[in-house]
Amino acid sequence: MDPGETNLEDEMARWTTNEIPDQSGRTAVVTGANSGLGLATAKRLAAAGATVVAAARSAEKAESAREQILAAAPQARVEPQVLDLAQLASVREFAATLARDHERLDLLVNNAGVMMPPRQRTADGFELQFGTNHLGHFALTGLLLERLAAGSDARVVTVSSLEHRPGKIDWDDLDSERHYSPRGNYQRSKFANAVFGIELDRRLREAQISIKSLLAHPGYSDTNLQFAGPTGPMKLLFQFTNRLIAQGAAAGALPQLRAATDPDANGGEFFGPDGIGEFRGAPKLVRPVDRARDAETGRRLWEVSETMTGVEFLSG
Repeated sequence: MDPGETNLEDEMARWTTNEIPDQSGRTAVVTGANSGLGLATAKRLAAAGATVVAAARSAEKAESAREQILAAAPQARVEPQVLDLAQLASVREFAATLARDHERLDLLVNNAGVMMPPRQRTADGFELQFGTNHLGHFALTGLLLERLAAGSDARVVTVSSLEHRPGKIDWDDLDSERHYSPRGNYQRSKFANAVFGIELDRRLREAQISIKSLLAHPGYSDTNLQFAGPTGPMKLLFQFTNRLIAQGAAAGALPQLRAATDPDANGGEFFGPDGIGEFRGAPKLVRPVDRARDAETGRRLWEVSETMTGVEFLSG
C-alpha cells in the first residue's frame, strides 16, 4: 500500500460528530455550558437527542446557554441551572436540585474553568484556579454520584489540558499563600484534573460501580478563557497565538464529545487532538503525563480534596 492510500484510510477513520450515537433518553450535565467548549459540547449533545442540563455561573449565563443551544437545535430539551463552582454552597444547591428533579443522570461533563487570572480566592477561601477547576468539580462529582450510578452507560468526563503536563502540586501550599503564578497555578489545577479523573476510574473499578471516568483535553482552542483571566503580556500573547495556531471551540470540543459518547470508550481513557503536539485535530487516545497515574498522588489528592470540600465518596 502506498503512502497516499495509508493517509486516505487514516483520514477516513478520524472521529467526527457524525459518529455520535442517538442520545435520546439520556440526561447530560455540562458545566460552563454558556460559552466555548461547554457550549459546543452542549449543542452537540442536545442535537443528538440528550436532555442537557446547561450549568453556568449565573441565571443570565444559564439562560444564554439555553437560548444558544435552542438556536442550534430548536427541538432540544434544555434545563438552564445556576452553578458557581467557586462556591461550595452553590455546588451543593445545584446537586440538590438535580437530585430532586432527576432520578438518574447519564453524563457529567466537568468542563468549566478559569485560566491564569491574577491571585484570587473562592468564596470558601481556596486559590481560585485550584478551587474552581478541581475542588468544585470534585465536590460536584461526589454529590451527583448516586444519580449517575442509576444512569445507563453513565460517564464522568473531566476536561484537563495540555498544560497538565508540567503541573505540580505543592502539598504544603495548596492555597498558594507563599507563592502564586497565574500559569503555574493553572497547570497545577489541570494536573489535578488529570489525577482526579484517573483516581476516580480506579476507585469506581474497585467499588464495582459501572460509571466510567474519562479524560479529555482540547489542544489549543480559541475560547474566551484566554481573555477572561490573563492580564498584561500573557493576554497579548494569547491574542497573537489564538489567531495563528488555535482551532475553534467546536473542534476543541471533539475530544470531550468522543469521551462522552463513543460506545467503545473505556474508563480511564484520555482523548485529545491527533495533530502535531496535540494542539489541534480529530480526537484520538492520548497519554497523560506519567506522574498523573501515580497511585500515591491520586490517593493523597483525593483525601485532601475530601477534607477541603467536606464531600466524601468512594473513600477507601
